[in-house]
Amino acid sequence: MRYTIALLAGICCLGMSGSLNAQVKVDLNFNIGSQPAWGPTGYDYVEYYYLPDIDVYYSVPHHRYYYFEGNRWRSGPSLPPRYHDYDAYHSYKVVINERDPWRHDDFNREKYSGFRGRHDQEIIRDSRDSKYFVNKGHPEHNRWVQDHRHGNGHRGNEDEGRHGNRQGGNHRDH
Repeated sequence: MRYTIALLAGICCLGMSGSLNAQVKVDLNFNIGSQPAWGPTGYDYVEYYYLPDIDVYYSVPHHRYYYFEGNRWRSGPSLPPRYHDYDAYHSYKVVINERDPWRHDDFNREKYSGFRGRHDQEIIRDSRDSKYFVNKGHPEHNRWVQDHRHGNGHRGNEDEGRHGNRQGGNHRDH
């Protein structure tokens, strides 16, 4: 009888761990294809970029900028005219994966002030890693689409760097 109870308990534990593993797999997110071509490489999922040169946030899922104007935070699909000289392709971006990061703007501005004026970040558009070819702004995107239509989806180093985010020069928050 004890053996049967132990066996059933073990089966239940295996069943529960299997469902937990399935839940973890379902919760994984990838949005490389939604990130702008000027976004930094090394991140499979991004909620916001903080742009320290101009103290602005960009929401990747909503494709909107969040900027301070007239004593409050505003948002729009493009930057206001006062930022007409800003070059997102050559400016540093900090990945912040938290809700409404502008609510902690004083903290973010101070924490990331050292990245102002930096121009040494690899961006998606310029990456040779084929995992970024899914991005519509990448120069190899059309070839990637054709390869996948013809069943040739495994070119080069497509799986390289797919699991997790790269550590190193890019900073990220959780």
